[in-house]
Amino acid sequence: MCNNREWDGELMGNSGECAGYLEGNGHSGECAAGSEGNGNNGGCASYLKKHEAYARLMGELRKKWKSFGRIAGSITLKNTTEAERRAISGIIGKTLTGETVTISFQEFERGLQKTRYAPIDMKAVLEAYFAAPLQTNQEQKDRVQKAKDEFFERLSACFEGDGNNRPAAYDWLRELYSRKKYGYQILLKEWLKDPKAAEILGQNTGRAMCCLEESEGEETLLAVFAANISGNPHYFDRGTVAGQLLMHAVCFWKNTEVPQSAYQWRECMQSAGIVSDNIASMVHVFGLQLETADGLHPAYEAFYRRREPYVLTGENLKSITGAKAHHNTVYVVENEMVFLYLAENTKDRDVSILCTSGQMRVAALKLLDHLVKCGALIRYSGDLDPTGMDIADRLWQRYGNAVRLWRMGTEDYRESISDEVLNDRQLAKLKRLQNAILCQTAELVQKEKKAGYQENLLKQMLGDVIKSQLIL
Repeated sequence: MCNNREWDGELMGNSGECAGYLEGNGHSGECAAGSEGNGNNGGCASYLKKHEAYARLMGELRKKWKSFGRIAGSITLKNTTEAERRAISGIIGKTLTGETVTISFQEFERGLQKTRYAPIDMKAVLEAYFAAPLQTNQEQKDRVQKAKDEFFERLSACFEGDGNNRPAAYDWLRELYSRKKYGYQILLKEWLKDPKAAEILGQNTGRAMCCLEESEGEETLLAVFAANISGNPHYFDRGTVAGQLLMHAVCFWKNTEVPQSAYQWRECMQSAGIVSDNIASMVHVFGLQLETADGLHPAYEAFYRRREPYVLTGENLKSITGAKAHHNTVYVVENEMVFLYLAENTKDRDVSILCTSGQMRVAALKLLDHLVKCGALIRYSGDLDPTGMDIADRLWQRYGNAVRLWRMGTEDYRESISDEVLNDRQLAKLKRLQNAILCQTAELVQKEKKAGYQENLLKQMLGDVIKSQLIL
């Protein structure tokens, strides 16, 4: 094994035992070649880089420099090869044995200072070796923080105005950054991925805020609004990054909580004058009269008199001011087939029925709002599975005593039970329930681990409706 004196001689271009070792391993002449036209630091880095045996060590040395900003600390390499041990030994001038090697940063740098490349600057050697500027972790953190500060300052400045009457967009961006709220994480995540794209996102959202503020509540369609701001009609859709950021901005502006559902999101946007797609949101109706500012709606009154079901969209509901149900009671079901069965079999009776088609859409909730406001009782029945029971529970939480759960007790579950097995993930939803009846039913569902469906209760449900209505 070479001692330090012999290694020094090789690095200085002299012959000797170490020179023979390097020649036998394909390293002959490389030390001398490595320093040509590169300076001491560049030459030293070039030599080290040409020999793979130094690769792991150099990586660890860079980590130490980033941590301390100077020559400090020790490096431990596990599962070293013979080539790695011999190469490092040649620099530090002592024999290394065993697969785990520990040396100090200082002794390796001291060894390099005794080679033909001396004097060397260890930071410059590391920068040349990795072909990249070397910054400490703290310097890197400070650099990122400075760039982040400049980014948010630049965005805020876009909406600063004259200083006397600043737009809501300016206040939003200032609060967003200072309090790390109101969409801060969304914008920061985009900035870390692409600063330029994030700046465009922030500017577009700020411009959207300014437009909404200037319009003073005048309604505009979401797609039209988004196209005017960005050129893309889907830019501010609920599932997009821009849509999420705008939602947070509006919540700041209107001082409201962040929406937790599609319905709340639409309400939030509408409070700022943005109307989403009202046509896709619909509810099926039977036996209901709808009021407008000019009296009963003539089109839906025709369906009512003909005792035919009809579809009501969110767009249609814009002109509706109230709703009247037979006997001030409306039966609400989750399933379309159940709705049609009940409607078909109660044509000769005064009964009002709605179908939500699963999750409550905006149109259904708006219509129920009108009914509850007019004092109607909602008798709701859904599937006796975790999703159906969750819908029922949230409806009860929304309207309180105006809702009466219908055919959703334990006996109803036993009669409606199917062969469909529920998994643990589905059953976990039952833990969120608050209604006492649903909680009791949930215990049985947890035990049986099977879903119950409305279709298995058709006759019982029809009997309930007939018993409670007057025959014409």
